[in-house]
Parts: sequence; structure tokens; C-alpha cells
Amino acid sequence: MTSADERPLRYNEDGNVHLDFHGAVNTTIDFIVSRYGIEAMHEIFARVGKDVYRDIRGHLLAGDADELVRHWQHFFEREHADFDIAVGPDEIVLTVRRCPAWHHVNKIAPSVSPHFCDQTIVTNRAMAEGTPFEIDTVITGDGACRQVIRRRA
Repeated sequence: MTSADERPLRYNEDGNVHLDFHGAVNTTIDFIVSRYGIEAMHEIFARVGKDVYRDIRGHLLAGDADELVRHWQHFFEREHADFDIAVGPDEIVLTVRRCPAWHHVNKIAPSVSPHFCDQTIVTNRAMAEGTPFEIDTVITGDGACRQVIRRRA
């Protein structure tokens, strides 16, 4: 049996993805919300959590949050975020002090969509739905948040 650190990470892109991708997402969020409403945008984010991140969701369904932690570690390191992950006996806390996506969009776009962080909040909620875990996401400032994984009571 391999440990979580020895298993290949399913979502491990490490090629050159330009941060302007986040600008395109920001524009897309505003377009969908203006054209179809926030409910449609949230449905898309929920499908991302359940379908795109199916492998991570499968681990959560099996009672294993390690894959999500590895995913966070990989992508926040890749984009040079100011963050840390604290793994405790009752919860795992991801603290993002400076989100590179939010700050890049803030630099290149006229404004950051008021729904930009919904992609994290709603996607996390959908990944955890029906699993032994809940994921609470709290926006703590501009381009900053705290995401907490804990077992459901």
C-alpha cells in the first residue's frame, strides 16, 4: 500500500498556465451571472466540485481528505501564494493570506467580480456534499480566505 505522498496526484498540472486565465474566469463569471443569474453560476461551480474534481470527491467520500490537502499544496505552491496548511486532529485549515488569482485579476481587470470567490466556496461545498466532511470557506479579506475541512458531527 502506498502512502498519500507516494500516490500520483490526479490534478497536478505543472506546465506554464498564465495567470491571465484567472482574468478570463473573472469575465466569464460576470457574464454568466448577468445573463443567466447567480443560481446558474452556482450550479456550474457545483458541477465542477462534483464532476471535474471527481477524484478528490471520491477520496472525500471514502473518508480521506489527504488528496484535497495535496491538491491545495500543489496549486498554491505552483502559483506562489502566501498560504499555510495546518493539519490537526479535528480539522485541516488552509489559510490563504494572498491569493495569486484574486490579486492578479485585481491588477488586470477593471474589478474583481463580487462572485469571484464563489468558485471556491461553492466548489468546496459541492465536493464535500454527501461525504463524511464539511468544508467551510470564509473570506477574510481581499484575496484572502480560510478553508476548513472537518468531519461532520
